[in-house]
Amino acid sequence: MTAVLEELSLGGMTVSDVRGHGRQKGHTAVYRGKEYEVSLLPKVQIELVVTDSVVEDVIAAIAKAARTGEIGDGRIFVLPVELAYNIRTGEQNVV
Repeated sequence: MTAVLEELSLGGMTVSDVRGHGRQKGHTAVYRGKEYEVSLLPKVQIELVVTDSVVEDVIAAIAKAARTGEIGDGRIFVLPVELAYNIRTGEQNVV
């Protein structure tokens, strides 16, 4: 996935290991002979802030790289970013 995004020459991204569930709803597991329900599954969350001019290209690249056709492929959310600040330099609207 990162190689696909690097081809688009993006400035940076944040990748986080998270837990959650969608349509999979978890599963039953066994630990030391006892059954228990695992409702929050391990997932990866990728966060990018990009300019409007490349949003569609980024969406297409992520969807192509992540799609397996199985439940759990994930979702892409597009949110507006109103302001950005560089803490070190104090610059505003740095994307």
